[in-house]
Order: sequence, then structure tokens, then C-alpha cells
Amino acid sequence: MNVLRLPARAPSPNVATHRGGAAEVIPLHAPEHPAPASSRMPPVPLGPHTPRPRPRLLGYVLAACGVALLPWLFVLATSLPAETTAAKWSAAWVGLDALEALALITTGVLAVRRHALHALTAAVAATLLIADAWFDVMTAAPGADLASALVMAAAAELPLAAVCAVAASRGHRGGTG
Repeated sequence: MNVLRLPARAPSPNVATHRGGAAEVIPLHAPEHPAPASSRMPPVPLGPHTPRPRPRLLGYVLAACGVALLPWLFVLATSLPAETTAAKWSAAWVGLDALEALALITTGVLAVRRHALHALTAAVAATLLIADAWFDVMTAAPGADLASALVMAAAAELPLAAVCAVAASRGHRGGTG
């Protein structure tokens, strides 16, 4: 069993007593004059039984899910028909464009307010715009429909997605985007 041993030091002026024991009061803000580096306690190393942060496990799980999808891509590529009819085609496209509008409006409002979450909504908007451009081009009929999809992708959806991706990147690094 590992025991955490703290170095002996003189009691600080912020010591309060409670039920016969002493407890140090730790201020929630930085002191006006921080203690010299030589008097600070070194960080306590984590032991083998210290719980690890969950994001690392989440990263492994998400990466494994992505790898598991790779064989599924082959199944889809070899088994899906080249053409099909969708029962709710217009609802799917209206829903996608509604989500894009919501993401763009939310990103704009959050950016104006200089809220840090604008980076997250900008990333969502960029992703939706790229997906929209992809599916517009891939599902367009040859001829004028395809030409229109290519123009919309090149002139509107992909440039706007790039703007959103830059805003997401700058916001993630702590800028105002």
C-alpha cells in the first residue's frame, strides 16, 4: 500500500481548527505576492492505483469504433444498389439544411458574444456544410443538376465550411475566431 507522505513544514497563517484538528484554508484566488519557488511543495506523483482520466479511454473506444467501420465500408460498397428511391427525400434535405442554418446562427450569435463555445458550433457547421456539398454532388443527376451542385459546393458550401473550420481552430486555441 502506498502512503502519501507530505513534507513537514511550519503551519501557515491560514490554519483553522475544527473539532480539535487543524485544517489549512486554501484561498480560491491567487495571492498578491506568490511564495518563492523554493518554498513551494513539489507536485505529488500519481501512484499505480490513481484513477486515470477518462478522455484517454474515450479516445481508444472512438478510435476502435472507427477501425470497426472499415470492413463495413467494403460491405456497403459491394452490396448497395447504384440507384435507389428514397421515401422521405425532401425531408432529409430540408432537415440537413435546417441543421446547417441552426449551426451557423448559433455560431454567429456565440461569436458576437465572444463565447468560447462558438468554436464547437463552428466545427459542427463546417462538418454539416462539407457533408451537404458531398451529398449534393454525389446524388445529383448528370447535366444541369450536377453543374448546379458543383457551383453551390465550390462557391458557397465549401468556402463557408473553410471559414467555419478556421473559426473553430482559432476558437479552440483561445482566440476570438
